[in-house]
Amino acid sequence: MHSYTRAESRERGKLFRKGFRQSLADCVDPDIRRKIERIDQAAAERGALELAALHKVQADAHQDLAAAKAVERTAPRADKPAARQARKAAEERVRLAERAVRKAEQS
Repeated sequence: MHSYTRAESRERGKLFRKGFRQSLADCVDPDIRRKIERIDQAAAERGALELAALHKVQADAHQDLAAAKAVERTAPRADKPAARQARKAAEERVRLAERAVRKAEQS
């Protein structure tokens, strides 16, 4: 996963276009490739950190869901509706976390 900042994305685009024009003339400057690789490496490191954070959020959401299910099962009859709402909210957080992880892993 890569996570480019706006500035990195603009700079990478400029360098890519400049390198493309130079490749048409068959004289590509190696400095352009180094700069692009440096930007890609920084974005890959940032992306790996973000993906690890998303996995942590997902694991925490699963833990919260398990706790909410246990509370719902052990709640007295009067507290069941509130416990059910808490479980449904925890399930929604799990779905959102899983969707975010899937989206991040695909990009």
